[in-house]
Amino acid sequence: MAQRSVGIGIGLIALSALLLPGSGGAQMRLDVSGVGAAQYPVAIANFVSDGRAGTDVAAVVRADLARSGSFRIVDLPLTISDTGSVDFARLRELGADAVLGGSIARLADGRYDIRDRLTDTVRQHSLGGEAVIASEADLRFAAHRIADFVYEKLTGQKGIFSTRIAYVSKQGTRYRLNIADWDGENVQSSLTSSEPIISPSWSPDGTQLAYVSFESGKPVVYVHSIASGKRRVVANFHGSNSAPAWSPDGRQLAVALTRDGLSQVYLISTDGTGTPRRLLTSSGIDTEPFFSADGKSLYFSSDRGGSPQVYRISANGGDPTRVTFGSNYNSSPRVSPDGRTLAFVTRRDGRYFVAIKDLAGDGKEEVLSQGGSEEAPSFAPNGRWVMYATKVGGRDLLMAASIDGRVKQRLSAAAGDIREPTWSPYAR
Repeated sequence: MAQRSVGIGIGLIALSALLLPGSGGAQMRLDVSGVGAAQYPVAIANFVSDGRAGTDVAAVVRADLARSGSFRIVDLPLTISDTGSVDFARLRELGADAVLGGSIARLADGRYDIRDRLTDTVRQHSLGGEAVIASEADLRFAAHRIADFVYEKLTGQKGIFSTRIAYVSKQGTRYRLNIADWDGENVQSSLTSSEPIISPSWSPDGTQLAYVSFESGKPVVYVHSIASGKRRVVANFHGSNSAPAWSPDGRQLAVALTRDGLSQVYLISTDGTGTPRRLLTSSGIDTEPFFSADGKSLYFSSDRGGSPQVYRISANGGDPTRVTFGSNYNSSPRVSPDGRTLAFVTRRDGRYFVAIKDLAGDGKEEVLSQGGSEEAPSFAPNGRWVMYATKVGGRDLLMAASIDGRVKQRLSAAAGDIREPTWSPYAR
């Protein structure tokens, strides 16, 4: 069992020390509805502990797995360590096909040694375990990492519990660019402004955010370093500068600029140097670019055919190909990290929904959301969830839906509105 420190070398972890202190726009609330097509029954035992840890690691793991919709959490009011024996007969009577046990001990330097072991109660053998060292501030992150371990071992797919989301909140006249855990906890603000902030976008390595700010009186694209808090202007040309999207190698941003007239798609360097390369030329409005997973092409929104539709073009230029056909209004394309699925906004009967399209198979388009006022879809890094903004009861909030539509998570702020979500990549 290899020992790791969760506070070293991962740019998304110790954000509480790196972002601006104070409120990120009030507390968040996460509500979950629906269950997956199949639920794996698993028991999460209480971890052996001396009671000094400020976070109940086992409770966070339970909550993560339950919210995914893929697990039925079996009630087990027992404490099991990572080395303790397992009562297989009792666990089978309770209906648990697997059990997680663990321990957490405070070290002399104030950090915590967390160890866990996952056991298959049907085959009666260990599925493995982990050992991590975490500071008090990183205990929740360590718990999310453990939940990711359990999820991957039991489903064969990578978990998303240790990922982050960035979004924009608005309370009164103040806008904030916030970063939070996937479940809305640990909210921190990296930028506060009296002018709108839109279109945040994570860099492929998760260490930077590109976004558009109106603080100078016009839309300007910035790139913001999460670790240092420093930022740089990368697009401040004549007219509008908007809709930044990172190339998979992190070297370029695709942006929509009006420097030469109508909105068109350009490629620019992420360091803000060099001359923008115009990728598209049309008599219509081209905007909202997004790179394919392999970086060889871009998807974008355009009304060049008379109404907004999603198109695809080679990253080297050429003739675009229309991609969406199920409605006379389709926009805001986002491609899953595996390149197999396209999420976009579609208008049906005067209302706006998030839909997905199978890019790897039959090309079928399916409406995923239900509210009718949706925008800004963003895939989780495992491609199994789509987060988007919507409106409920006159307030802006975030929803995340599994791509089969069975499970939905609603994330709302105690006060104010939240919108413009973007899901982080996996930490490298």
